[in-house]
Amino acid sequence: MLFSESWLRSYINPDLTTEELCEAMTMAGLEVEEVSSVAPAFSGVVVARVLSVRDHENSDHLHICQVDVGEGGEPLQIVCGAPNVREGILVPCAKIGAVLPGNFTIKKAKMRGEISMGMLCSARELGITEDHTGLWILPDNLTVGEDIRTACHLDDKKIEIKLTPNRGDALSLIGVARDLHAITGAALTLPEMPEVPANSDTKIDIKIEAPDLCGRYTTRRIDNLNIHAPTPQWMKDRLERSGQRSISALVDISNYVMLETGIPTHFSDAKKIAGGCYTVRWGKEGEKIELLNGQTVDVDPGFGVICDANGPKVLAGIMGGEDTKVTDETTCISIESAFWHQKAIQGRCRRLNFSTDAAYRYERGVDFGQTERVLQYITRLVTEICGTDTTAIGPVIDAVTVLPERHEVTMRADRARKVIGMDIDTATMAECFKRLGFEFTLADEVFHVKAPTYRFDIEIEEDLIEEVARLVGYEKLPDVPPKARAYMHTRPEGMRSVHSLRMKLADLGYQELINFSFVPREWEKDFAGNDHPIELLNPIASQLSVMRTQMIGGLVDILKYNLNRKVTSAKLFEVGRIFRRDDSVQTTEHSVKGVDQPVRIAGLLYGDAMGEQWAVPARLVDFFDGKGDVERLLAPLNATFVAKTFPALHPGRSAAILLNGKEIGFVGELHPKLQQTYGLPHAPIVFEVDVASILPKSVPWHTPVSKFQPVMRDVSVVVPHGVTFEALQLAVTKAAQTDKRLTGFVSLDLFDLYHKKAEDGKPAETSMAFRLTVQPEDENYSGEEAEGALQAVVDALASQGAVLRQ
Repeated sequence: MLFSESWLRSYINPDLTTEELCEAMTMAGLEVEEVSSVAPAFSGVVVARVLSVRDHENSDHLHICQVDVGEGGEPLQIVCGAPNVREGILVPCAKIGAVLPGNFTIKKAKMRGEISMGMLCSARELGITEDHTGLWILPDNLTVGEDIRTACHLDDKKIEIKLTPNRGDALSLIGVARDLHAITGAALTLPEMPEVPANSDTKIDIKIEAPDLCGRYTTRRIDNLNIHAPTPQWMKDRLERSGQRSISALVDISNYVMLETGIPTHFSDAKKIAGGCYTVRWGKEGEKIELLNGQTVDVDPGFGVICDANGPKVLAGIMGGEDTKVTDETTCISIESAFWHQKAIQGRCRRLNFSTDAAYRYERGVDFGQTERVLQYITRLVTEICGTDTTAIGPVIDAVTVLPERHEVTMRADRARKVIGMDIDTATMAECFKRLGFEFTLADEVFHVKAPTYRFDIEIEEDLIEEVARLVGYEKLPDVPPKARAYMHTRPEGMRSVHSLRMKLADLGYQELINFSFVPREWEKDFAGNDHPIELLNPIASQLSVMRTQMIGGLVDILKYNLNRKVTSAKLFEVGRIFRRDDSVQTTEHSVKGVDQPVRIAGLLYGDAMGEQWAVPARLVDFFDGKGDVERLLAPLNATFVAKTFPALHPGRSAAILLNGKEIGFVGELHPKLQQTYGLPHAPIVFEVDVASILPKSVPWHTPVSKFQPVMRDVSVVVPHGVTFEALQLAVTKAAQTDKRLTGFVSLDLFDLYHKKAEDGKPAETSMAFRLTVQPEDENYSGEEAEGALQAVVDALASQGAVLRQ
């Protein structure tokens, strides 16, 4: 937001210097980004009147001028080459000794035989604008001989402020002036906007078909205008010092009102509006509009449009159309002032690859309560500047649908003091709200506030607290160092940390890596068999378009990267989240509805199992190396492994990991097809485990060492082919929990294994020999009890089909 200091001070003029004024605004949240002079430093330039002009005899473009600089006596002779020099005009004149921008000193000169006693200047030569088409012609009401800096207020300052998106109200001079009044308490004088009565029945009707697009649309028709009337110099100066180039009277009036009030307006040629009625609606597929910038855009249901009987003419809240624009032949205009809902405008300019001042304001919100008053104000300006004796002013048509509701917001004084960190008395808070123009009541140290329509950013208690803090002054807030009580939190003895899992794998020779949680779509299909992963709306790279449901793809990718750099063996692991669809998950502080996000730990082994050495033969890692590492990771928990197939794993060399009967992960060899697809010389072993399931652990307890010798018995059994040692051991362990004969049971260890092939019609069998260990609890433990324990073991083994070997 750029404006001149003098324009701002015409509304509010606090007793502050420019530096103090900018500091006060910055400390109140209106950050002043830059302050610059309207004109650079120069001296010796005065207002002068050209008395006569004659052509130079020795030049086809130079003129010899007699110029009055207000010193009395004979006028000065000055040679000038400007094409617009003529008798009677007021222009800037740099006298002998004047110093122009760039440290250029004016001296007495002779130009093709004629003496020149100074220089008539253009606005560009004085560093005011880039206009170099001719002399800067000054208003005729200035005093000849007066210093140009004083006469044209060239010592004025241009102030540019940087606003946060919530402060759309400060995108206007009136908005800044209101805020400055609240900051300083200085008297505020806003421009009057009296009603301009209608003297004609001509009008433009309005029909709003999309209340979610437009909440209010106000229009008025004015006929018989002088479109060629010049813009007043005071308006030109204010616009140019606000970064707006003067174009024509109507365009300048519209820009001026937008800068002054913050509410954009639009002029249309009333005679070009087919049917005499505007319809506001959402666009339709296939519609097009040629905009004022010459760009033709395709309209779809995401854009709002203003239509006449022939179709869309204006892109709502963004830019007018070429079909109804005001031209040099226009005499009748329609003035439109509307309130467009923020969500209906936000993001539309980004789709069009351009932005406009109007859309910039509508995206941040405008004052929906002032569109009618602004229309009356702009009517007065138009009729005063462009009006004629026959100007016909039609009635105001104000169509209102759905406007934002202004809810009452409460603020607790004690809460405000706590958040701000400063003891601000309640009376000061009340004074802040008075200066801001907020309606409020106070009861039991609680403010009940209703903000005006131009402060649409006031919605919650923290918004009011912020207003109090910034009006008190951020620079006045005390510097209080943060203080927090430090507590030593101890982890429950029955839980271990994720870091301890990392340390276990690091001790086993693994290296940790970190991958993105978003992965290529083909990884999900290859490694998880997932054809419908969670997609990203705005991926950082086109290939990283979905959220992972497995972590093996990232490990394989890093392995391949290292193999391409001559690495022959690798042990890698990663701890991170995966993302699975789960309708049972609800939105909380740590979750998103419909998405389960468990933490997993995944690992990969590749290459030589033992490395190059002389002690053991070289071999590649296999399933049992991975299984052993998983068991070490889970210890002291005892997991079981059950054969199961997975999309990413070899169907005969993979297993599910079960803990207390619940599946918590998998381990196995990478599928040969994926090994070939990803160009791996050998198949790596991979595993993945749910972290939450393995953090709990049993608390150790003291068991005294028995003073009695353990009792051991051996037993050999034959089992059908396919019965595993794990099944037999589990059967004995369960029996030990209920069978009193196994009191003192310690272990059942396998020490011999023999496989017998099927022959002579007999099925294949497996012979296993076990050693039973029982620890007597007292000295009365007898041999009969030991035999009973052995028989209990035989019975448990028999439940799995085992028979004693003969």
